[in-house]
Amino acid sequence: MKIIINREDILTPLQQIVSVIEKRQTMPILSNVLVAFDDDQLILTGTDLEIQIVARIHIASAAPGSITVPARKFLDICRLLPNGAEIKFEQQDDKVKILSHRSRFSLSCLPADNYPEFSESELENHFFINAGKFKKALEKTVFCMANQDIRYYLNGLLLNISSSKLKLVASDGHRLSIYEDYLDQATGYEARIILPRKGVLELIRLLDDPEAELKIEFSSNNIRIFIKNLIFSAKLVDSKYPDFSKVFQQDFFDQIHIQKQILKDALTRVAILSNEKFKGVTFDITPDSLRISTHNPEHDEAEEELLLEYTGEPLSIAFNAQYLLDAVSNLDSELAVLTIASNASSCFIDEPGECAYKFIVMPMRL
Repeated sequence: MKIIINREDILTPLQQIVSVIEKRQTMPILSNVLVAFDDDQLILTGTDLEIQIVARIHIASAAPGSITVPARKFLDICRLLPNGAEIKFEQQDDKVKILSHRSRFSLSCLPADNYPEFSESELENHFFINAGKFKKALEKTVFCMANQDIRYYLNGLLLNISSSKLKLVASDGHRLSIYEDYLDQATGYEARIILPRKGVLELIRLLDDPEAELKIEFSSNNIRIFIKNLIFSAKLVDSKYPDFSKVFQQDFFDQIHIQKQILKDALTRVAILSNEKFKGVTFDITPDSLRISTHNPEHDEAEEELLLEYTGEPLSIAFNAQYLLDAVSNLDSELAVLTIASNASSCFIDEPGECAYKFIVMPMRL
């Protein structure tokens, strides 16, 4: 196997692939990237057996073959070579020689035949979506995903397709985000799948061109997304996402309208003196003001009062300040709308008028 390639052509795909490869692997070969040449294409593959990324690079000529190369060492060599450098890649038995100008490297490799195959079931459903639209949907929900929760279905993101309607939902049990949008083409089917946490974080990183058109294929077990010259595959979370629709079926207090930046700044200042573990702050709401206060075990206290117009009953309720900040920071409008359930079980945070997304934060007991 002999390949000659420009540094710039291989560097970005290699960086995209190496990020899915875990530093500590149960199988040594999973620390490697599979390098294969076939039919005028250099094919790079990296996987941790839960997620796989395949990059295809068109090159003029090469001798066919395949080998697995230590991923991070290969990336570091390519990254540290000068811009525009020509890289010669040559396989010799169980080693690969990498030559560029006056630089010489020799890497110990493992045979391609031992590289594990990423198992995928038949992907019977598919739809097309703009990359910019899909990335926005992910970014508006990703921060609410759980991390290493025993309710493993929360360590992921619900993707719900209902013909031409797209809905993404994420929750860690204390807060929830919902994003809804329409697809350009009706799919003619309904489906609910849960994308794994690591896969969602990788996808956000890979969707760097908002104009690209994505083809998304999926079954009940797997998802595969075509992103220009990349193919992203992941195993789905095998579980059923809880029914969250009941949170909408309740009575609410009157809406509270407040400038987003003013609320964000006040929350940030008050949270400095909140309990470091729980980050609790209390909202005391009256018809003309919102008082945000907190205290901690060291007996420090903080309080801010914001002016507002509110027509409902006075109420007092506590929240995790960081959860509120995450939600408010993800609003696009200058105005934040807070709607608290009449039984004080939840607080909706969204924008005035029609909005594609909503954030829901559960209260705390202080």
